[in-house]
Amino acid sequence: MQMVLTFVYSAMNAGKSTALLQISHNYRERGMKTQLFIPSVIGVNRIVSRIGIESEAVSFTSADDMFDIINTLHNQTAIDCVLIDEAQFMRQSQVHQIAHIVDTLHIPIICYGLRTDFRGVPFEGSITLLSIADVIHEIKTVCRCGENATMTIRTQNGKVSSSGEQVLVGDNNMYESMCRMHWREALTRVN
Repeated sequence: MQMVLTFVYSAMNAGKSTALLQISHNYRERGMKTQLFIPSVIGVNRIVSRIGIESEAVSFTSADDMFDIINTLHNQTAIDCVLIDEAQFMRQSQVHQIAHIVDTLHIPIICYGLRTDFRGVPFEGSITLLSIADVIHEIKTVCRCGENATMTIRTQNGKVSSSGEQVLVGDNNMYESMCRMHWREALTRVN
């Protein structure tokens, strides 16, 4: 059986963390072991969905070697599936490390994340996942107009932001998913 590296992406607030936790539950319900990961920039040792479900996870930094971490955990207790939330924050090298896990240890890995930031600029981890993942899947969410939301805007103090740090973790109310047309219109009003 061929194991695969999967990238599941969407705009903000589409249910990526909820989907990850559901997949983990499905594996565990069948007596299999999952290992969950989350970048430390997002959270420490927990994945929490907006609807209130959560699970323990291993936090990692951008300097960590994902191959070493997963291999060590797998040697302690065999892992049937690795699930990584907020995978856009991974470094290019880390994405290659997890691909190496899939290819050599034959553990499927499913990554969940955003493609682009609020400015429409791709994240390093997402670009690499889009380039080398075996399976790519979009979770659909909708813009306020009802069209497919593929972009995310950031608001601060009620105003759309067109500049700033790529990574700004905060209240989900800071972000809104939009179709490209409404995203572009929102950014145009600021510039």
